[in-house]
Amino acid sequence: MILDGGTAAAVAQAAQALARGELVAFPTETVYGLGADASREEAVAKIFAAKGRPSDHPLIVHVRGREGIPAFAESLPPFASRLVDAFWPGPLTLILPRQGGVAAAAAGGQASIGLRCPAHPVAHALLEACAQAGVPGVAGPSANRFGRVSPTTAQHVQAEFGDALLVLDGGPCRVGIESTIVDCTREVPVLLRPGMITPAQLEAACGERMRSPEELAQAAPRAPGTLESHYAPNAKVRLMDAKQLQTALNLLGNEARGIAIYSRVILTTSSAQVLRRRMPDDAAETARQLFAVLREFDAQGVGLIWVETPPDTPEWAGVRDRLQRAAAG
Repeated sequence: MILDGGTAAAVAQAAQALARGELVAFPTETVYGLGADASREEAVAKIFAAKGRPSDHPLIVHVRGREGIPAFAESLPPFASRLVDAFWPGPLTLILPRQGGVAAAAAGGQASIGLRCPAHPVAHALLEACAQAGVPGVAGPSANRFGRVSPTTAQHVQAEFGDALLVLDGGPCRVGIESTIVDCTREVPVLLRPGMITPAQLEAACGERMRSPEELAQAAPRAPGTLESHYAPNAKVRLMDAKQLQTALNLLGNEARGIAIYSRVILTTSSAQVLRRRMPDDAAETARQLFAVLREFDAQGVGLIWVETPPDTPEWAGVRDRLQRAAAG
């Protein structure tokens, strides 16, 4: 059931459903989330069951702002506090030391917890209503089956889970790929998942150099969206440069069929059965439409999706990460 997330009545209905331990899908600026009361183990278990997600794979907990952190995290290092000031609300998740006895199911049993304050008016209204209803935070992984393409519209969510799930419609997501994740459980910040916030922006805000997990001897906490294979459509995804794409099309000639191409370079083919969509030259616009394009190609029934490899530059890192994981599926 899709409700207009811009109405107070729909938001109140969703908050009450969450307070009863039910699941609700809601929009954020990144992707749509599949939400449950993060403080209730039985409610969180419904997320894992609905998604087919392993229960030791942690979830991100959405809070309404800095004031929501103490309910789940036992400490906030100074550099993490500066990141909150700079990027919340926004597409940044911080991994923090978890309060003992709190949200263990949402954390996948780890001693850490991932927290984010989303920058979407519907999500903000929902979190405020939840706080009034006694729900301190909403666990909300992407509202899709585990490992598949994330949803960026309410209709995508409905296609995944059917009409029975309450979905707050907040329109298409403006960012389009999941949040940047920074591990703040050690003495230095560690970038676990790239997104649309670049390492340079993070470093400028927190005053520390971003490390990679490989730089530190201690293993990083498990984090959402970091499996080698993730974000995968039904069709097989292959990344190639423009020259490889054109060569492959030339070799297939009129025989090319069941193929969709997403590229910045304009390619030619003698086959009328090849689907083509132009990838924007801008990384932010590509991120905004990426998952919708993959879903569109799947809906057309293609068996192969050929994608021009994005530039190896910081602003494209989030898009590259999602495509590389999709291609590993």
